[in-house]
Amino acid sequence: MITMSATEFLEAYAALTPLRDAMATARAAYLVAPAEFSLAAESARDNRYMDMSLAVDPLKALAQHSALARALRADCPVITFPGNPATPDAVFPNNVFGTAPGRLVIGRMRHAVRQREAERSDIRGFFADLLGYDEIDLSGCDDLVAELTGSLIIDRARGVGYCGLSERCNPAGARAMHKAFDLRLTFCFELAESEYHTNVVLTLLAGRAAIIAADGFRDPAVPQAIAAAYGDRAVWLTPAQKQAFAGNAITLSGERVWMSTRAAASLTDEQVGTLSDYGFAVDTVDLSEIEKAGGSLRCCVGEIY
Repeated sequence: MITMSATEFLEAYAALTPLRDAMATARAAYLVAPAEFSLAAESARDNRYMDMSLAVDPLKALAQHSALARALRADCPVITFPGNPATPDAVFPNNVFGTAPGRLVIGRMRHAVRQREAERSDIRGFFADLLGYDEIDLSGCDDLVAELTGSLIIDRARGVGYCGLSERCNPAGARAMHKAFDLRLTFCFELAESEYHTNVVLTLLAGRAAIIAADGFRDPAVPQAIAAAYGDRAVWLTPAQKQAFAGNAITLSGERVWMSTRAAASLTDEQVGTLSDYGFAVDTVDLSEIEKAGGSLRCCVGEIY
């Protein structure tokens, strides 16, 4: 079922039965290292978190990315694919490649500079030849835009998707992702005009709680409905905290939420305490150089289910 009604979503959500053997967090993660890291002007056209006037340090970005891979290994195995100088800002693979048990989904990026990432034969081969995953390739579908888990936040424990419509995901893309990830229920909604991806305004915490930036949604009833689905176990972000990427976080275990140093520094003691009450410690990695490209920690992490 796909719905854009908050009322229909809550009714359908309440009727869901538990998924047998579903994993709330990924069994492994993969990253794509920066290579000659730089900012893509084409991506900046609809990514308001980018500032093309900023200078970037490719070596610093590479060091921060390496530190991220080392840190995440505390929660799960992490694989890092080498970067490609032909796609110097391709450090956010979760938009291009996504997984569900037994399948690899390849997204349809909006911008040509990022569409090239979907052509990587090594990543395709890793999943197809080594892991034996079936491939669902949306990259050649010209009638849709589907930037995977940038646009679609998935509650893996329940098979529920939260899909924000914007320049980076149209209704056809939402329908294609609902099918590709084999979801039982997808709640579609429009993001605020200034937003490009759902994963900067919403984080699900191992299917138990949420981090939400309410101003990132066009209809205020939408974030309220999402919070209600999780028993109002939500940490609400201010616009400044959202801008610091506090909504771009990830759980790779049931006990810890990862976010950038900048994001965590924006949280109040009360918010950190609330996360602790929900069972999550906050751990951080400095990604200040990579964040200049308009994404943060969650954007860097591809999940393997």
